[in-house]
This record gives sequence, C-alpha cells and structure tokens, in this order.
Amino acid sequence: MAKITKQMTVQQFERMFPTDDACKAYLVERRWPKGVVCPRCGNEKVYPVANRPFHWQCTKCADAGGYRFSVLVATIFENTNIGLRTWFRVIHMMLTSKKGVSSLQVQRVMGIGSYRTAHYMTHRVRAGLQDPDFRKLIGIVEIDETFVGGKDSNRHADKKSGKRGMGDPSKTAVAGAVTRKGSVVARVIANTKAPTLEKFVREAVSDKVSLLCSDDYAGYVRLDKDFPHSVVDHHAGQHVVGAVHTQTIDGFWSLLKRGIMGSYHKVSRKYLPLYVAEFEFRYNNLSSGIITGKTRTSSARP
Repeated sequence: MAKITKQMTVQQFERMFPTDDACKAYLVERRWPKGVVCPRCGNEKVYPVANRPFHWQCTKCADAGGYRFSVLVATIFENTNIGLRTWFRVIHMMLTSKKGVSSLQVQRVMGIGSYRTAHYMTHRVRAGLQDPDFRKLIGIVEIDETFVGGKDSNRHADKKSGKRGMGDPSKTAVAGAVTRKGSVVARVIANTKAPTLEKFVREAVSDKVSLLCSDDYAGYVRLDKDFPHSVVDHHAGQHVVGAVHTQTIDGFWSLLKRGIMGSYHKVSRKYLPLYVAEFEFRYNNLSSGIITGKTRTSSARP
C-alpha cells in the first residue's frame, strides 16, 4: 500500500510525480491497495486492456461485452481533458496553502487556458474534500456559529439592508464544533434557531463527550438535557472560566474568514459549503500531519 504523503516541497513533488503515468500509478496504489477491482460490481477478477495502460476490463458486469474502466472512473478526475499531473499540482497548491488559493491564482500559476476551467477544477477538489462519514467528536468540544458575508456598511446605499448579524439576509450562517487539539466539523446551516443548532450538534458531537462548551446564545440552552454543557457569558465579559471557553473554534472562524477575505475576497452562498469543506479538511490535516508532517496529539476523526 502506498504510504501517506507528507507535505512536499515543489522539488519533491516534481521528483515524485514527473509524468501523468507516475500520477496514475500512485492513484492506483492509493485507491486499490489490495489489487484493482471493478468500481461497478466489486469483481476482483479484472483484466488489463492491451495497449491502454491503466485501463481494465470486467467480464462479470451485466453489460454486453463487459465493462471497461480506467483508474479515473468515479473520481473527481473523471470526464476531463486535463492531465492528471495538472490536477495533482492544483491539489498540492490548494492544500499546502494555509489560507487557500483562489481560482484566478491557480489559472495564473498553472497557465490554465481560462478562469472557468480553473474555477471548475478548484470546486471539484473542494467537493472531493467533503467528508460525510466522519466519526463524532469526543473529549472537550467547543461549539459556535458565525456568519459569512460582506459588511452592510460597505454596500451601495440602495443595497443596504439596515440589519446586522443574524438579521442580515446577505450573510450565511455556519455552525462549527471542534475538539481541543483535534478535529473540526463545520457546516453551512439554514438559520441559527435552536432546532437547527441542536440538530447540527447531535450529528457532529458524541453523546459521550466529556464537556461541551458554548457561549451564552439561547440556541444552545436545551443541550443541557443531553450533554455536559457549560457556558461562558461573553456579554458579562467572560472569556475563559476554567476549562470552559470557545477560543479554539473562534480560531477556526478566524482562519476561515481571513482566508475568504485574503484569498477569495468573496464567495457566493451557493458555493460556500465547498469552501467550508476545504478549510475543514485543511485544518484537520494540518493537525494530523498529512500536510505539515507533525503528529496530532488527539483526534476524533480518521
């Protein structure tokens, strides 16, 4: 099985992935460590296609003549005319940058023909980073919500809403939960009403959590019934009360917002879940060592 690759310099990347075939060979090892299987039916008895490297034939599938597939089938690289090495270089750029890389920067650095193509590639990568099958967070977990969007004061007079925070229709709500020295889970949510926040917390946090920390927002009050829930009252000037604080999740919000402002400048409501998934992945893998080469001290996710 191919080893997990730590963060590489550009020189190391060039040596490891000099050609498209080298990238395909790496993808085969990562995708099928125990041998190639048919992605449609799971058949292990597949046969290489003569004169077509990295293509296989499955004779078990019901289709007439069997099913022919390549290493790119059912991946984010499928059905594109862009070389796999270019895809790998874009992924390397995106995941080794702490605050992200814009599609325009990808187009400039990689010499991609159009902004539309670069935009398509970066969003495909972000979609691939989404992880719906995560393990619930345990230990000491902090929860919070934030809003992403432009400031009302910066808008033209005819576009000002006159509202701030939760009441501003131009802002999008994001909920987050993070384990101390561990992983973060963040999701775009429809609103910050109590039922919505409670649903997010129950999906992201284990009921065996040792401590659940939040601020004094009323949307978290009913969590006391199911979790060992403690609160810091920011309105009373409280920020840290013993082990109770929300500074870790606040740090993640800072990375998310600084990245959007500094690298992307603005993002649409439609694509915000993809950007949130990218920052979540980067945060979690910076901790795990896949990107930085350091060792995570504690974790609740793969």
